[in-house]
Amino acid sequence: MMYLFKEKGRFFKSGQVSIFVIVAIVLVGSLLAFFAFKGYFSFSEVPSELRPVYDYYSECIKEELEIAVDVSGTQGGRIFIDDYVPGSEYAPFSSEMNFLGFPVPYWYYVAGNGLIKENVPTKNEIEDDIEEYVRLNAVNCDFSQFEEGGIEVDFGEVESVNVKVNENNIEMSVNSDLSAVSGEIASSKSLHEVVLDSRMGKFYEIARRIYDKEKKESFFENYAVDVLRLYAPVDGTEISCSPKVWKTNEVFDDVKNGLENNFASLKFDGNYYQLDKEENKYFVIDESSDESVNVIYNKNWPTKIDISGEGASDSLIIAESVGNQEGLSMMGFCYVPYHYVYDLSFPVVVQVYNNEELFQFPVVVVVDNNLPREGIYSEINEAEDFDLCEFKNKEISVNIYDRNLQNIDANVSYQCFNQNCYLGESKNGKLNGLAPSCLNGFVVSRVEGYKDNRILFSTNKDISLDVIMDREHEVVVDVEIDGRNVAENVIVNFVNEEGKTYSAILPEVEKVRLSEGVYEIRLYVYGNSSIVIPESTRTECTEIPESGLGGIFGSTKERCFDIVIPATKIENAIIGGGKSNDYFLEDDLKNGKILLKAGGLPRPNSIEELQSNYALFEAQSVEAIFNEA
Repeated sequence: MMYLFKEKGRFFKSGQVSIFVIVAIVLVGSLLAFFAFKGYFSFSEVPSELRPVYDYYSECIKEELEIAVDVSGTQGGRIFIDDYVPGSEYAPFSSEMNFLGFPVPYWYYVAGNGLIKENVPTKNEIEDDIEEYVRLNAVNCDFSQFEEGGIEVDFGEVESVNVKVNENNIEMSVNSDLSAVSGEIASSKSLHEVVLDSRMGKFYEIARRIYDKEKKESFFENYAVDVLRLYAPVDGTEISCSPKVWKTNEVFDDVKNGLENNFASLKFDGNYYQLDKEENKYFVIDESSDESVNVIYNKNWPTKIDISGEGASDSLIIAESVGNQEGLSMMGFCYVPYHYVYDLSFPVVVQVYNNEELFQFPVVVVVDNNLPREGIYSEINEAEDFDLCEFKNKEISVNIYDRNLQNIDANVSYQCFNQNCYLGESKNGKLNGLAPSCLNGFVVSRVEGYKDNRILFSTNKDISLDVIMDREHEVVVDVEIDGRNVAENVIVNFVNEEGKTYSAILPEVEKVRLSEGVYEIRLYVYGNSSIVIPESTRTECTEIPESGLGGIFGSTKERCFDIVIPATKIENAIIGGGKSNDYFLEDDLKNGKILLKAGGLPRPNSIEELQSNYALFEAQSVEAIFNEA
């Protein structure tokens, strides 16, 4: 229904009145918006005399944007880095990696207390950091050149910055009042927009895909296991009647060199889609990338390698021979079996780049007990939810002394379950601090020149502890057999009460570091041998299921196999030595030299004589005499 009304002799329809009201509201709103946001609109061109001022400011903030993007790409997407978290002797990885002088936060690492930490920036966080950097540094734009030319410039504070990281460019708008006056000519502008050609968005997405694949498949760990088994003694057997000896530091160096070379060869199939040789595909990771990608490990970066197993020590790895002892003559040959377990962790940097830009991030690769650490990434959130070291609520007192009950200072930590909480360094031999509540944890004390001390201590019921540290002394090992000095083909093992072995192998390694305590001394002297064990055949029989119906009901028959044992030449055989137990006093160790005396053994000419030597070896004792070095 339509209504009419009369005003000054004219009739209006009600619909016409509604239109007039709407138009009036729109006009009023437009005026209000103009005055509120007049700095964002320009109804006339900036005068040509003043245009260089605004062009300069656009270039200035664009340069700050370029710097922010470079820093962000170099530092794994972070510009403003959170508080630094140091590593520890258990995990030598801090929260950030020093890469050519740049602090690059790890996207994934093992914290000093052994917990898994993840610190991957989101795209929004990257944009926020860039915005904050430009906001703080845009004030550095210098307009003095214009003021010297007679143009008065009024530059206000940066009110806001908005950054949008796209695949192939970065858009940025800066809200900052800027006005310029030259004589009677004036202009002002508040919104400044720039676009930077950059592939940062694309690089970041490629980096995230690589990281997510590593989280899911642990392919870096699998390559590390291959390197470990290729460059270090892990599992194996060798035909020999003398021990197999490796220098621990040389093995570790070989592993580091192998990691450096092999990880540098890793590529992504987007780069190496044309492969002529099938074997090269081993180094190609199944993750497509149409940009260049590098994987870097440097042997000088913090790397943790621990080895355990019988005969493994900080200086030597010794695998003993089997088959030459008395009672094993039925074997007819000697062999050296070995099995060593490694824990390996090291940093790797992944770089996505072209000729102009770079985006990189580091992760820590972890091999646990010779195996890639499976499920480690799925445990990240759970581990972060329970950081035992955050709950230090028990006051404890630790007093640290040497053997003469003199106070010494040490780094003290507390180990509970698989977490190690750093408590601090003692002052004047005393540490008062807080530790997490724990039953049957361990107080671990470390100081240079002393043996590490690990004492069972329950913080939920004990409050104080006295720790005695044993000083380690470097001792030169000399050997005499039947009164004659022997300096070649000698292996000496000192096994302490805790089962840890300290080894010397003459002439290469003649020094060991020992502390006061009880040791089992094992002295082996080897000489050239011409023993040849001829090829032999041994028959072994076993029960196997019968074929047909009888086998179904459990009937068996005997089947025999001939095993051919190849001829073996024994190049080295034991010709002297023995074993005994002794207590080493610190005053003796201070002399710096130990002379070990033992009897010789007849040079064997047969496997039976060799086995007889080992029986005699077990009965012979070793005399230890300390002299000044």
